[in-house]
Amino acid sequence: MLLKKQQKWVNTKPCFGHVPGVEIGDQFRFRVELALVGLHHEQMAGINHATIEGKEYANSVVDSGLRRYGNRAASPDILLYSGQGQTFEDQKLQRGNLALKNSMDAKYPVRVIRKTILGSVDATTTTKKMYIYDGLYKVRKFWPERSKSGKLSLMFELVRLSRQPDCNHQSITKPRRSLKYLEDNNAETGYDVSGGKEKVPIMVVNEISIEKPANFTYITKIMYPHWYQVSLPEGCDCVGGCSDSIRCPCAVKNGGELPFNEEGSVVRAKKMVYECGPNCKCPPSCQNRVSQHGPRLPLEIFRTKSTGWGVRSQVEIPSGSFICEYAGELLQDKEADLRDNDEYLFDLDDGEGFTIDAAKYGNVGRFINHSCSPNLYAQNVLYDHDDKRVPHVMLFATKKIPALKELSYDYNYKLNRVLDANGNIKMKKCFCGSRKCIGRLY
Repeated sequence: MLLKKQQKWVNTKPCFGHVPGVEIGDQFRFRVELALVGLHHEQMAGINHATIEGKEYANSVVDSGLRRYGNRAASPDILLYSGQGQTFEDQKLQRGNLALKNSMDAKYPVRVIRKTILGSVDATTTTKKMYIYDGLYKVRKFWPERSKSGKLSLMFELVRLSRQPDCNHQSITKPRRSLKYLEDNNAETGYDVSGGKEKVPIMVVNEISIEKPANFTYITKIMYPHWYQVSLPEGCDCVGGCSDSIRCPCAVKNGGELPFNEEGSVVRAKKMVYECGPNCKCPPSCQNRVSQHGPRLPLEIFRTKSTGWGVRSQVEIPSGSFICEYAGELLQDKEADLRDNDEYLFDLDDGEGFTIDAAKYGNVGRFINHSCSPNLYAQNVLYDHDDKRVPHVMLFATKKIPALKELSYDYNYKLNRVLDANGNIKMKKCFCGSRKCIGRLY
């Protein structure tokens, strides 16, 4: 507690994915150090979890290396982890065990820290115990298993995510990162840019310099001006949830089918997608309520080498997955033309003269870069009003995207069509690096 009061702890807020300033293979001599750097806040329990909307999700586990707990490595990239509970009674799907299952269902990554025994330290000591950060894993499945004591244990299969540096925890010799390194290194500045407003933290990481993103106010929804009156749409009566049926007016508006599958992925791009809204009687878990819930993937804002700040996911993204909304201030075009900074303007394509400006007020969407070969696309969505002139701009994955791959969409500028205040053609180079890059953004 003294170190907390002295602000010697870093990364104190729960987060999913990698912890800023800690690299795979970093070693820690004492269990408390894991809490000091934010890798694993629980100092006794093997499963650390965070609360999101009243539900617990696991974000890290410590493998004790003790076979009496049932933990074992099925292969270098697969850990069979015994759940939480007393050895003299059957384990139950509660607390940390339930949090691991919830992370499996939500596809949240879990940090794995392995306790291992290294080689000789000196003439009198033959072993040395160390905690080594092994990287991100996904919980693939779990099952009950009878232990030697005759009691049931819950076994969780954790599989290491691909595209991570190798970590041979049996033979690591590199020195661990000290707490002072985390305090002095630029990566220590990692923080949740949403300030806790999003259900999943949006972490900022800069591995290139000490620069931070320019100041702006984080919002989670589009910000309507005082003169705009929101008109609520009619709702459905599907108390148990919507389905592809002529009896569901929301499905009818979507052409007789729900736009999302059971996994929450969009089925196909449409001119407009209609989600269930505030007047609908279906529950929040309805299959037709997806993008309105906000980002669910562990997104990360990072400093790129050539295009400023960018966004990536700490886990693999399935095709059709919702990423985030492009949130900002709703402006009329004439007002947008007077703004000094036009880098964050998103013109709504209905020809009605409305623009979203994310320069001063925005969310993680404002950091997603353009690419001539994008892996995201912008989908118009309505749910909290029925004004087709000002839809929500929601970004979805066009294909399966590997973990840590930069996310991008086509800004859809027309060459020689962007003008300055004097009517002169503006030109801006494109640095997306795609093989299909045309060399200019506009």
